[in-house]
Amino acid sequence: MRALWTVLFKELIENARDRRTLLSALVIGPLGGPLLFGVMINLTLERGRERAEQALELPVAGRSAAPNLVAFLEREGVKISELPGGAAAAADAVRQRKARIVLVIPDEYGAQLRAGEPAGVKLYTDTSDTSASGDRSRAEALLRGYGGQIAAWRLQARGLSPLLMQPVAVDEVDVSTPAARALALLGMLSYFIVFATLMGGLYVAIDTTAGERERGSLEPLLTLPVPRRALVYGKVLASGVYMALSLLLNLAAFAVSLRFVRLDTVGMALNLGPAVALGIFAVMLPFVLVGSSLMTIVASFTRSYREAQSWLAAVLLVPTLPIIFASLYQVPSRTDLMWVPSLSQHLLIQSLLRGEELSPLHVALSVGATLAIGALLARIAVRLYEREKILG
Repeated sequence: MRALWTVLFKELIENARDRRTLLSALVIGPLGGPLLFGVMINLTLERGRERAEQALELPVAGRSAAPNLVAFLEREGVKISELPGGAAAAADAVRQRKARIVLVIPDEYGAQLRAGEPAGVKLYTDTSDTSASGDRSRAEALLRGYGGQIAAWRLQARGLSPLLMQPVAVDEVDVSTPAARALALLGMLSYFIVFATLMGGLYVAIDTTAGERERGSLEPLLTLPVPRRALVYGKVLASGVYMALSLLLNLAAFAVSLRFVRLDTVGMALNLGPAVALGIFAVMLPFVLVGSSLMTIVASFTRSYREAQSWLAAVLLVPTLPIIFASLYQVPSRTDLMWVPSLSQHLLIQSLLRGEELSPLHVALSVGATLAIGALLARIAVRLYEREKILG
C-alpha cells in the first residue's frame, strides 16, 4: 500500500505541473460542456418564444376563391400575402425556401363548399425544413378550426346540435412534473457528464503510460523493487482522481450555468440543486474506475503520446454510445440494464433529474456491476504490465 500511495501522489503532482493536463481535465472538459449546453438551450428557447410571438405569415395562391376563409385567417392574426402562379409557384417557393408554407385554394373550392362536399385546399410545405414545423402546425390547426366551424353551421342550419359531432369528449390530463418535462431539453445532460468525466483522466492516462514509454522512463520504473500491481493501481487511481475532480467541477458548472436558462417560461423547472448534484456524483463515482482502467489498458498498447491520443479519442465514444441510443429510443429504467456501465448511470441520473426516488435494487446493481467491471479492467491492466512485452 505504501508503494501504491507513493506512485499515486507522484503521478498527481507531476500531472498537476502540466498545464495541458490541467486545462483539459479541469477547465475545458468540465466547464466548456456546461457553457456550450446552456447557450444551446437558451438559443432554442429564445427561438421558440420568438416564433410563438410572431404572427404567422401565410402566402396564399387563389385567395379570391375563398374570401371567407382568408377573412377568418386574418381575424386570427395571420399575415396573408398573395402568391400568383398557382400550385407550381407554390411548390417552387417552398422548395427554394422563399416561403415556409403556402396555401393553395383551387378555383372549384367555392362550388364544392356550396354543394356540401369536402372543399379541398393544399398546404405546400417541406418536412425536411425543421424550422417550418411550428408554422405548419399553426396553419393546420387554423384550417381544422375553420372546417369545424363550417360543420357546426351546417348542422345548426338543419336543426341539429353541433354536439352530435362530438360523441366522445377527451380531456387530456398531464401528470408530468415541471422537472420531468425539462428532460425533453436536458435529456443529453448525462452524455455531457460522462464525457467530461472521461476527459478529466484522458491526458493523465496517456502521460502515465505512453508518456512514460516515450520519455524512456518506463523501463527504469519497472525495474524498481515495487510490485507491478502497485505501480499500475497507482496510475489507475491517479487518472481516477482527476476524473472525479472533473466530474465534480462539471456538476457545479451545470448547476450554476443552467440557473440562467429560463425554463419557467415554457412550464419547465430545473431539478439540479446541491442534493441532486451530490446524488449524481455518488452515482457516477463507480464509473470512474471503469474509465481510468479502460484508458490505461488501451494506452498501454501505444508507443507514443500522439498514438495514444488517437486511440483514446475513439475509446471516449464507447461509453457514450449506450447513452445516445437510450436517449433516442427513450429507454426506461429497467433492472436488466443496470449491469451496463454508463447506461445504468445515465438511467439513474435521469431519475434524479425527474425528482423520482431511486430504486435501492437499481442503485446496488449499478454500483456493484460497475465496480466489478472496473476491478476486472484494472486487473487486466496489471496483467499487461506484468508481461515483459510491455517494454517492447
